[in-house]
Amino acid sequence: MKNFILLALLFCLTPGFVFSQNAAEILMNKGDGLVIGGYGEIHLNVNEDANNKVDVHRLVTLLGYNFNDKVRFVSEIEFEHVKEVYVEQAFLSYSIKDNLNLRAGLMLVPMGIVNEYHEPTTFNGVERPGMDKSIIPSTWREIGFGLNGRMDNASLKYQLYLFNGFKSDGLGGSNGIRSGRQKGAEAMWNTTNVSFDLDWYGVNGLKLGFSGYFGDSNIDEGVDVPGVGISMLGLDARYTKDRFGMRGQYITTSIDGSEEYNTAWESDLGSKMNGWYIETSYNLMGSDKTERLDLFARYSNYDTHAGVAGSLTRNDEYNRNVLTTGLSWHVAKGAAFKMDYQILGNEGPDDNTSVINFGMGFWF
Repeated sequence: MKNFILLALLFCLTPGFVFSQNAAEILMNKGDGLVIGGYGEIHLNVNEDANNKVDVHRLVTLLGYNFNDKVRFVSEIEFEHVKEVYVEQAFLSYSIKDNLNLRAGLMLVPMGIVNEYHEPTTFNGVERPGMDKSIIPSTWREIGFGLNGRMDNASLKYQLYLFNGFKSDGLGGSNGIRSGRQKGAEAMWNTTNVSFDLDWYGVNGLKLGFSGYFGDSNIDEGVDVPGVGISMLGLDARYTKDRFGMRGQYITTSIDGSEEYNTAWESDLGSKMNGWYIETSYNLMGSDKTERLDLFARYSNYDTHAGVAGSLTRNDEYNRNVLTTGLSWHVAKGAAFKMDYQILGNEGPDDNTSVINFGMGFWF
């Protein structure tokens, strides 16, 4: 936590209006009628201690229909690894009045940076940060409803939703609650969970976020097995000025009832999970060029066994640290070639390993 507090102070003291939009928000602002978009990425991972891998990681089709200036529908259909198909978003948005909207359907949970802004040209590095897989289970989406909008006089964007919760089976030590995502596929809704996000953009180039998620996992009615309570809080910051960029986030999650859960499910779910990273970048081509070449470095630490309950022994291998440095060559708005070098380590007895990643990404 101390690391993120220092990061936030640095951002706030730096002189420098970032109001970013993700693919769904841009789709809703394209005019009336049928609107389309898409994004995708292809990766090559050159591993030190494993087989090299090349993969069409994802190919996404965005389809929407803007009925009028008040009613809009957005869908996002994703093909992963060529053979897997998912519906990532499918929601209806109704504008109650200026800066107040009702949204319902399959939606992204507003937590952190990458879960909402995961288009490949919006982040540095070929792969998404590790903590945005194990701590924030990106891409995290569930069925729900709620309100969102902006208060421009306070430079504040807000979101408040009610969602179905995680399923109980499959939670564990290494990837935390990731396997509990229901993704809108015949999902149980025996518990109602709440999610909120506040983004402040009152300083030019700076965006600060505060988000939370609270609720219980779902269990089958009539089945005598325990679920868990989940409480997640997050802070994030993004700053850009001329050729310089910086971002960071901190997430902490408390799991209530992990001891009983582990006994019943023979699992090793931790009672607390923490993660943070800090990243800085610099455009080597200069702000007057149409292309951009960002040199970046990111250090992250995430621990899915930051706390354990009962007789469970803490696994130091779940306390991971990753150093990533590389280049993002933006050859056009929405098109980029990427490469990076990663040193992957943990607090366990194993030595560090490394991987070189190459990729291309697009978004239109």
